Amino acid sequence: MLDATHQTTGARPVQENGTEVTAAGIARLAGVGRAAVSNWRRRHADFPKPVGGTETSPSFALAEVEDWLRAQGKLAEVPLRERVWQQIAGHPQGPVAALVHVGCALLLVHDRPTVWLELSAGSDDRLAELLPAPLDQVLTPRFGAIRKRAVATPTADLLRPSAPLLRAAADLAAELGARKAYEFLLGRHLDANPRQYTLTPTGLAALMADLAGPATAVLDPACGTGALLREVAAAQSASATEDQRLYGQDSAPELAALTALRLALHTRATVRTAAADTLREDAYGSLRADAVLCHPPFNERNWGHDELAYDPRWEYGFPARTESELAWVQHALARLKEGGVAVLLMPPAAASRRSGRRIRADLLRRGALRAVIALPPGAAPPYNLPLHLWVLRKPVVTAQPAQPEVLLADTGVFTADSRGGLDWQAVRTAVLDAWRPFDRAGTAPEQPGLSRSVPVIELLDDDVDLAPARHLPPPEAGGGAEQLASVRERLGETLRLTGRLTPPAADPRRPDRRPLTTIGELARGGALQLRTGGNEPRAGGSGEHTRVPVLTDHDVLAGTAPSGTAFSGTASSGTAFSGTATSGTPAESDAEPVLTEPGDVVVPVLGGGSIARVVDEATAGAALGRNLALLRPDPAALDPWFLAGFLRGTANNRQASSYASTATRLDVRRLQLPRLPLEQQRAYGERFRALAEFEEALRLAGRLGEQLVRGMYDGLTDGTVEPG
Repeated sequence: MLDATHQTTGARPVQENGTEVTAAGIARLAGVGRAAVSNWRRRHADFPKPVGGTETSPSFALAEVEDWLRAQGKLAEVPLRERVWQQIAGHPQGPVAALVHVGCALLLVHDRPTVWLELSAGSDDRLAELLPAPLDQVLTPRFGAIRKRAVATPTADLLRPSAPLLRAAADLAAELGARKAYEFLLGRHLDANPRQYTLTPTGLAALMADLAGPATAVLDPACGTGALLREVAAAQSASATEDQRLYGQDSAPELAALTALRLALHTRATVRTAAADTLREDAYGSLRADAVLCHPPFNERNWGHDELAYDPRWEYGFPARTESELAWVQHALARLKEGGVAVLLMPPAAASRRSGRRIRADLLRRGALRAVIALPPGAAPPYNLPLHLWVLRKPVVTAQPAQPEVLLADTGVFTADSRGGLDWQAVRTAVLDAWRPFDRAGTAPEQPGLSRSVPVIELLDDDVDLAPARHLPPPEAGGGAEQLASVRERLGETLRLTGRLTPPAADPRRPDRRPLTTIGELARGGALQLRTGGNEPRAGGSGEHTRVPVLTDHDVLAGTAPSGTAFSGTASSGTAFSGTATSGTPAESDAEPVLTEPGDVVVPVLGGGSIARVVDEATAGAALGRNLALLRPDPAALDPWFLAGFLRGTANNRQASSYASTATRLDVRRLQLPRLPLEQQRAYGERFRALAEFEEALRLAGRLGEQLVRGMYDGLTDGTVEPG
C-alpha cells in the first residue's frame, strides 16, 4: 500500500443526477475497451447523454448507463468491488467524502454488525435518518470528543446520497472483511489520483517502523493516510495493540479523517488524529511519545519561518527558511520522551547543505542524531534521488555524555533491478544488521561500501557533511584486480561472439514489387491484435496488490529488461485484452493494463527511429508502458520476427511517421509489410532474429567495455590496481 500526504481532492458540488461514471468506468462495467464505448455513443441514439464532465471527458449517470447496458445485453458480470468503486468514483459529493462515509459505515459493521443489519433493513431514507446516532456511538469511543476528532459524524442529509453506496460497501465487507474492503477502496482512490499525493511505499514504511522498534505511544505529524502508523500497529502483538496509542496530524482534514478510519479498522489501539498545520498549530504540544515516524514534505519555503522564530522547539538551532526538513526533525525530537526514537525520511540535500550545518553539528554533539541511512534510488518519490533515513534519539538529561559515534550506511548497492523493482527485504536486512548492533553498543563493525560507525569528531568540520557515501570505504567486491579480470574475460568472450554473429556479405539483388499490406488491414482481418500502452498499474493501491514490472519506451529503445515498477491487484494476461481489436484502431485507454506475452511485437510511437522488439520469456508478463504499441500476431498467419524485421525498415517508418514542431509520431497502422506465405516469412524471420542477436551482442560488449574502463580508472586512482 502507498501512503499519501499533504494533498487533497476537492469535493464536487452535489449533482441532482447522483453517481456519475466516465467512459473508462463504462468500459470496466461492460468488460470492453474504451474504443467500444465511443462506438456505442456514435451508433446508438438511445445511449445515455452526458450529465457532467467536459466535452473531451464527459461523465454519465451510473444508473442510466447500467439500465442501457442491461437492455443491450452488454452488462458483464462485474465483481462487487468494481461496482462499489464506480459508486465512490462518481459520488456526487466527491470520492473523498464517499470514502469517509464508507469508512464510518464499515466501522459500524465491524464493531456492531447487528445494529447495521437492523438499520439496513428499511429504505434508503430510513437508513440515512437513523444512521447518525449509531455512528456517533461508535466514533466517539474510538476517536474522542466531537470537538477535537477529525472524523465528524455525518448528518442524515449528507448520508442520503450515500445510502446505496453504504449498502454495497457492507456487502463487500461481508465478502472480504471490513478492513480489506476499505483498504481496496482507499487504494483504488490513490491509484486513480497518483499526482495528487506523496507516496510512501509499504516496504519503506515497514523499515521505518522496524528502526523505531516497539512503542506504546507513536506520533506521525505528517500522517497522510496513515501508512506509517499502520505499519507500527501491524508490528505489535495483539495484546500490546490494545494498550497502544496512535497519534496523527495532517494539514488536510480529509486525510486526517481517512487516517483515523483506516487505523480504526486495522487495530484496537486508541486512535487520535488532528487536522491542522503541524509546525504552526501543533495539536500535541504536551505529548511525549515513545516513537515519532514522519515522511515530511520536502523543500517547503512557507513552513512558518517568520512567525515561529522564537518557538521553543528549536532547541538545536533556528532552521533557515530553506531548511524546512530540519524544522521537522526538531519538532519530532520535541515530541519524544527521553530515550524515545524518531525516524524521518529526508532528502539527501539535508545532510550536506551549508545552511543547515550548525544544526547538524549540534545534533551530533549532543548525541541526538544516531544514524543517517542512504536508500537506493527508487525507494520513494522523487524516485531519481537516493533519499535518506535519519534515526534520532531524545537525549537523556541524567545519562552519561553523548556517545561519540554515529552510524552512516549506504544501501545504494540494492538499486532496483530491471524486472522486479526494489528488493525491500534485502534493504531491510542490510539496514537492520547494521543498526541493531550499533543501537545496542554505540558502535558496530565496519562493512566496506555499506556501513561504518564514524566518530562524531570526524564529522565536525566546516561542512558537517553527513552524506554516507562520502565517509564509507569502497566495497570489497572480491578484490578490484580480480573483478576487473573477470570483466575483461567476459568482454573477450562477447567480442568473439560478436565476430561469429557478424552478418555475412550482402548478396545484392534488384528490389522486387511484392504486394504489400498494412498493420491496420491485418488488424481488421484478425491476423493480429493492436493495443497501446499507458494503462500500466499505477503505483499505489491496497496491500493486496502485487508488484508488476513495466516495459517502458526507454527499455525498448535500449534493448534492456523492463525497468518500471507498479502495483496492481487486477492485472493479468487474461484481462489485459478484455475487448476485441476489430477496427485496427488502438483503444485509447483500455480498461485494464496490457500485459506482454511471448511473441508480441512492441514498437515505440514517439521520437522517430526504426525500432521493434519481439517479447521473449524473460520480458513476458510486464505491463506495457506509455508511448508504446503492441502487436500480437496470430501465429498461424504471421511470424513475429518477420513482422518485427519489416517494421524496422527506415523507408517504412518514414512513410508512416508524422511530424509536429517538437516530436515525431509513428502511426503504427500505416506500417507496411509484404504478403508472403508463412514459410517464406519464417525464412526472413530467422535472418531478422540473427540480426537481433548480433545487435544485443554489440550492446553487451559496449556495456562491458564501459565497466572495464570505469573499473580501471577507479582501481588506478584508489590504489587497488598497479599501473604495471
